[in-house]
Amino acid sequence: MADNVRGEARGPQRHERPAGMDDATVEALGLLSQALETTQRARGRLYDFHQLTGGADKAVGEAVRRLREAGHDEQADLVEREVQGTDVLPGMWTFQIVEAYDEGYHRRFTEVERRVRDALSGGRDHIAEAEMKKRRETT
Repeated sequence: MADNVRGEARGPQRHERPAGMDDATVEALGLLSQALETTQRARGRLYDFHQLTGGADKAVGEAVRRLREAGHDEQADLVEREVQGTDVLPGMWTFQIVEAYDEGYHRRFTEVERRVRDALSGGRDHIAEAEMKKRRETT
């Protein structure tokens, strides 16, 4: 049944409220969708964090090299030992944080949102937004 439901949700009725669906359900599904969209933004921030931290680590490596060239081996050793290439969280580099988020919370949230949407709206999404669009359109 879920495959049929999803198939219908892709057609021209994708954003239409199913017969019998009440306003409270539309609102709840809209809030759940909004929350999922917020996690997408958070996920992007994690990729920003990952890339920015990686860039900083490359700059740290260059700083270590330059400290050595300037004759500051003790300080270069300190930076190299305590900062360069070290875990940002215990046992984790940034790519592992991104993977843990993707494979854990984000995947679980995405799957649960789809299951709820399939059960309550036949897989249809953005019903509240589509209805708002209709209300706000001028002829």
